[in-house]
Amino acid sequence: MGIRAFDPWSARVVHAMPLTSLKNSVIGIDAAHYLERIFTISREPLLSALGGWPLAYGLVVRKDLDDLQSAGFKAHFVFNGLDYGTEDDPFTSTSASSALIAKAFELYEAENTTEAVKEFKAAGVPTAAALSEFLKKVLYDLKVEFTVAPYSALAQLAYYEKDPSQFIDAIYGPSELFLFGVDKLITKFTLSYDVLETTENGTSMKVSSFSLDNSTFSWIDRRECLEQLGNISAEIFIDACMLAGSNLMDTFPPFRNTQLFISGYSIRDAVKQLTTHGPSVSGVCAHHQDDKKIKQLDYLDRYKRVMTGIKHHVVITKSGNVETLDTAHAPFDVHDCIGQRLPEELMYYLFRGMIRPRVLNWLTSGKISVTAPYAGGETQEYQKLVKEQLLPWRGQALCLLADSINRYYGKKDVTTRFWFDASTEQKLNLKDLLPSQKNALRTWHVSDQLIGERKDELEHSEGPGSSYLFGAIRSIASQSFVAKTLSTKSKSDNPLRTTREVVTNVIWRFLYLRQYMDGDHNLTAWGTLLVQTLEILGSSSSREQTEAAFLAVELLRLGILNPSTVSPSYFGASSYTTDVDRRNSMIVSWIASLGKIRHHAIGYSGPLNRQLLAFQSIVSEVRASLRDLVEMSLVSLFLEGDADRDRKDWMDISLSLPFYEDTSCAVGILFKSYLDELSKMDDPTSESTRAEVKDKAQSWLKHGDFRGSFDDALRLWDAVYHNVRSFDKLTGAKPLWDEVDQWLALRR
Repeated sequence: MGIRAFDPWSARVVHAMPLTSLKNSVIGIDAAHYLERIFTISREPLLSALGGWPLAYGLVVRKDLDDLQSAGFKAHFVFNGLDYGTEDDPFTSTSASSALIAKAFELYEAENTTEAVKEFKAAGVPTAAALSEFLKKVLYDLKVEFTVAPYSALAQLAYYEKDPSQFIDAIYGPSELFLFGVDKLITKFTLSYDVLETTENGTSMKVSSFSLDNSTFSWIDRRECLEQLGNISAEIFIDACMLAGSNLMDTFPPFRNTQLFISGYSIRDAVKQLTTHGPSVSGVCAHHQDDKKIKQLDYLDRYKRVMTGIKHHVVITKSGNVETLDTAHAPFDVHDCIGQRLPEELMYYLFRGMIRPRVLNWLTSGKISVTAPYAGGETQEYQKLVKEQLLPWRGQALCLLADSINRYYGKKDVTTRFWFDASTEQKLNLKDLLPSQKNALRTWHVSDQLIGERKDELEHSEGPGSSYLFGAIRSIASQSFVAKTLSTKSKSDNPLRTTREVVTNVIWRFLYLRQYMDGDHNLTAWGTLLVQTLEILGSSSSREQTEAAFLAVELLRLGILNPSTVSPSYFGASSYTTDVDRRNSMIVSWIASLGKIRHHAIGYSGPLNRQLLAFQSIVSEVRASLRDLVEMSLVSLFLEGDADRDRKDWMDISLSLPFYEDTSCAVGILFKSYLDELSKMDDPTSESTRAEVKDKAQSWLKHGDFRGSFDDALRLWDAVYHNVRSFDKLTGAKPLWDEVDQWLALRR
């Protein structure tokens, strides 16, 4: 992030002040820029080899914000909202990352672990954008305020600072903020730590202690930049920054010409182009009219679009209205430079973090780009999943959204492109898919009083950290209760008010969408299988275990979790002598991969497995698609007036709904490593051998609980296997499941 060539030059105009100077102020923080800061403090190099959310970053963020705010200022984070402006190639960066990960696995499998770790780290994933929901959860837990911009966080931050009410006193973010008219910008926080020597239990150790008095922050004044660059105007400065290039705009092509700029270009070169050939970007482009790349990029048109988007960006005002900046001078087609307009109510739900921008982006842009996952996505199973099997899910999510807003969106075509077949477009015509099932969903309008009758099922489902999903599923197993849930909301009905009412009704609506219940609220065959799976798992199961069991059932329905269809491409290197043993160890490890590892808040440092990362890519895509359906069920409920809108529990609702957090394949890797190690032993099924390998396995996981994670995986296996046997007509391949379970029984 940042204006290219400006940041190195700006070192000469940077000022430093004590961090305590910010006392009693409110600092607006660009969330994406802050995550880049966290990456410099602590990078989990193996995160790209595991998938899922980071293990250590939560603690790192907590410690960093505690230290920063000990100076006495209040932080307010702003996240990016909908995509805006011109779109670059969505496939290049992810494909490059997956190629680096593949290279890293080759090094790892060749036992060159040091170089492998470097390549995993160089892959640059996950990106700051991919961790937005993770950071929102951490900030919410810490009671640190945040909002989500309609489009650009930079524009929203600039509005916060420049508004007469002055919501914030200063901004910490990238240098692109100067393009939005910000005069002063905090560019860096430098925290100081004293190293102290202490003794504990006779052991000498060094402990770092935060030193507030020696900590500083760096800032830049735009006016000083103008002076240092030759007393140029603000307009010249902004155009020079645009030519230099940033995340908002491509670098001016001639600056990439190493024959013209042998040692690279600087911000002064950009200024010189304008003062010599300008004073406008149009004049500079005219001077370089023979440069083919300028024509290929249609550079001048892109420049005009980006500048229009900056001058007339969309923000949420202090009154809660979604407005275009400088509306009086905005062109009639400003939406072409920013994005299609959505209802203010919907944007407010985004603003408060209750929903994610993913499905909203699909609808406004008319485009879905399915990019390469960490593992590359080269298997037929993965490509079939994203291209064929999840297509109806996307259509359902889009229709729920479109059916509750302006009719214009119900006539849109949404085109999907895939990284593995970029030349082919898959078109969804929403007009053909509408009407949605929103009217059927509205038969779920169950009051808190009635929900309270199922207290036994729901009693452990209070709060964002527990599983409303478990309670909602168990409650519908009661025929007497289900008979009371059928309702048709009328104008005289009270809207849903409590968090429990909203969350539970949304989950029931979601279960109907996924066909676990019929129109009369009765369980379908798959619904009965799901209920019984959770019953076996037990009421003491965690939220993560409940969601893992749900995912297992979904993967069964998709035909992915099936011993008879395990592709040899998933076997990888193994010490097993037969394909049957390889298949058995892989299917068990797949189910183990659905769970969450028991691990301390520190980076993972255990074994890795390329094939299980490939499976995690499948799970992650299914999880994200389920979350889309959950959120659009929620959006439909609110937009149709079924819930009270005068509330403050927006993030409570979001965090209480299922499939918020993505998990890694770490448990599956550990389980697979345990089984592989057993296979090397002379007597792999003896009790003593199993105990020996379990003890050894704990040494692989230096900062986690192997036995606890192992037992969680076995509980999940038992729940899934039992119901596969009971519902053989649905799941098929019962003899093979029996064979795998008997094989595992000797090794657990």
